[in-house]
Amino acid sequence: MSGYLQVYTATATRDETVQLAGSAVGAGLAASAQVVGPVVSVFWHEGQYGEGEERKVLLKTTERRYAELEAHLLEQHSWANPEVSAVLITAGSAAYLDWLDRTTKG
Repeated sequence: MSGYLQVYTATATRDETVQLAGSAVGAGLAASAQVVGPVVSVFWHEGQYGEGEERKVLLKTTERRYAELEAHLLEQHSWANPEVSAVLITAGSAAYLDWLDRTTKG
């Protein structure tokens, strides 16, 4: 058993978010993904304040697969510098975490 992560990114459109989620899960880099949104985003970009509507994708993976998942998301994403961040899943049911391990075997 390894460590488990929930990885976040966002896109401007539902179609791109679903495509990113599907390609990551299809490649076995994530066990599952959830598309959330639209959400309102407030941010600084290139020195300017901005607001916009985005879709979030939350991907579940293992620490072992994180580097490959990050590279995949950055390669497939339409933005030059998208958010790709991860938080550690500190607890979960044994059956769920076992499924996460089995599903993301590389």
